[in-house]
Amino acid sequence: MAFDSLHAFLMMGGYASYVWPAWGVTALLLVGSVWHARLERRRVLRDLRRRNRRERHATARQS
Repeated sequence: MAFDSLHAFLMMGGYASYVWPAWGVTALLLVGSVWHARLERRRVLRDLRRRNRRERHATARQS
């Protein structure tokens, strides 16, 4: 489907009220997913560092 103008493109043949919110929700979910993955990665790395420190201290005490 080709559009004659930017306005026609933005109106999406009368379906703009369905198309653009769908795009917005999709973009929001994608950004949220990336954001959540980064937070989880940070949390997991922090927990692994703590666990590693605890295990090193426990091993040092036993020696």
